[in-house]
Amino acid sequence: MDYGLVFILLACTIGLLMTWGIGANDLANIMSPALGAKAITVKQAILIAIVFEIAGAFLGGNQVTETIRGGIIDTHQLAHAPHLLIYSMLAVLFSGCIWINAASYMGMPVSITNTVIGAIVGVGAMALGLHAVHWQMVGYIAISWVSSPTIAGVLAFLLFNSIKKTILASAEPFDAAKKYIPLYLIVVGIVLSIMMFLKGLKHFEIELSLFSKISVVILTTTAILVVGLFAMKRILAKAHLNRHMQFAYIEGMFSVLMVFTACSMVFAHGSNDVAIAVGPVSGVISLVLNGKSLHDGWIVSGMMLFGCLGVILGLFMYGRKVIATVGHSITTLTPSRAFAATLSASSTVIVSTSIGIPVSATQTLVGAVFGVGLARGIDALNLNVIRNIFLSWIVTLPAAALIATGFFYGLRWMFG
Repeated sequence: MDYGLVFILLACTIGLLMTWGIGANDLANIMSPALGAKAITVKQAILIAIVFEIAGAFLGGNQVTETIRGGIIDTHQLAHAPHLLIYSMLAVLFSGCIWINAASYMGMPVSITNTVIGAIVGVGAMALGLHAVHWQMVGYIAISWVSSPTIAGVLAFLLFNSIKKTILASAEPFDAAKKYIPLYLIVVGIVLSIMMFLKGLKHFEIELSLFSKISVVILTTTAILVVGLFAMKRILAKAHLNRHMQFAYIEGMFSVLMVFTACSMVFAHGSNDVAIAVGPVSGVISLVLNGKSLHDGWIVSGMMLFGCLGVILGLFMYGRKVIATVGHSITTLTPSRAFAATLSASSTVIVSTSIGIPVSATQTLVGAVFGVGLARGIDALNLNVIRNIFLSWIVTLPAAALIATGFFYGLRWMFG
């Protein structure tokens, strides 16, 4: 193509800016409960973000990337005119970049999933017509936007209620924590092992028998249990504490649990949101290099690493506003509450991404935080903040579609 290099440079530049915005918004939202509850330090957050964002993108993101690149609009209809598909992908990137960075500036945790899907549907309908949009897939995704935060909210509500009944409302809460915290560690171990090891083996096309899978889960869970109890050994050794100090040390135990659940939530984010962001970039590069193909493994892998770099930079350069909104403004979070929210949200996201449905990690986690707040009573929630967040989600779809459509026609006018 005459402008092939220009298209690749545009896609990479705008893609980097968009992933920077995702870090400042989506990943900041993901890290908000842990940082807001002061369960982890900034240095720990940096290490978790680097390791588990990259692991999630590489081990769990391929199915979502394929859905974004070719599962929402019928790309085969543009086989005779790949430049129009390039314009569409670039328009999606411009739309996502503008909207996600504007939201980050305002401190609103909008969804990159909603933004990119809305942009793809809008520009696809304009470029190809309504018949070219895979409405069934769009319907599945739209349902997941409602179901995923609802499911995460219900799970978080039930999980935090179980913590309240078994530990916090006990006559001797510290003794109860010593008894039940290992059980919660086992649950975390099961979730993490299923998410990371089994998905990782599947990524490398390693098929295990049912017995082998169960063995991997048991070994990983046992390792996490041992590491978690070792990290809590000083707390577990305490005795004869007054009731106020008992709660302080209990929250210290949940801080250890939060390190594990923060890892699982960042992994889930990498497998979903980074995959969503790099889909259009890898699509443009593939089209320029191959003319028609939208499926090049090495391009996707390179773009995954590229996307992770942008996301991590965005979190630590400009993520503080969204962290303040989700970590402090919706409801007051402690390590035990943040643990219930992040474990519920990460479990919900990873199940969805496993079947290729790009859910919103932002919406899922906000739903989980809402569920934890509701478990403490409606008065524990800041309803004004929740209303503004919901409104931002609703506005995102038409705004992204309109911005993308405008850029599509602008690119077509500029390049022909």
